[in-house]
Amino acid sequence: MTDAKQTKTVKTIKINADLCNGCRACEVVCSAFHAEPKYSSNNPARSRVRVIRDPLRDLYVPVYAGEPAGAECAGRDKYIIDGKEYDECAFCRAACPSRDLFKEPDSGLPLRCDMCEGEDEPLCVKWCITDALTLEEREEEAEEQEEPEELEFGLESLANKFGWEKMQDALARMAQRE
Repeated sequence: MTDAKQTKTVKTIKINADLCNGCRACEVVCSAFHAEPKYSSNNPARSRVRVIRDPLRDLYVPVYAGEPAGAECAGRDKYIIDGKEYDECAFCRAACPSRDLFKEPDSGLPLRCDMCEGEDEPLCVKWCITDALTLEEREEEAEEQEEPEELEFGLESLANKFGWEKMQDALARMAQRE
């Protein structure tokens, strides 16, 4: 008897920095899509994609939000691109305690790219006129592991910021109000 391995389709956004012209249409459409209600406002701080820019050298690198990090990383490598030195943090996709990139501006909760859930393709890909952002799909073996829900990421982030005890006290107070 053979085991039929389950596969899942993994979507990623492939970035070609050589094609990016720095127009930031990806940031605008992403922030509008994630506004409440959708398309009601535009705040680039809510965008799940950011363009790291050095216009004097004509260098633009789109970076989209990945998994949140609970703590600062230990690595601080430097990269040299076209003769300019960049800190590793500039290209990191994680929301972490040491910087405000990829954090919800009002709550401080981490932002994560959801590939514009409900759309055929991420809007940053759809609106990229230079094809610097393209959607890549591949099949991978599926692990039998439950994915944490968005609520769990938010609660864990709050617990890391304020502590589990304070969060439990706040939840208890909220439960008493009902």
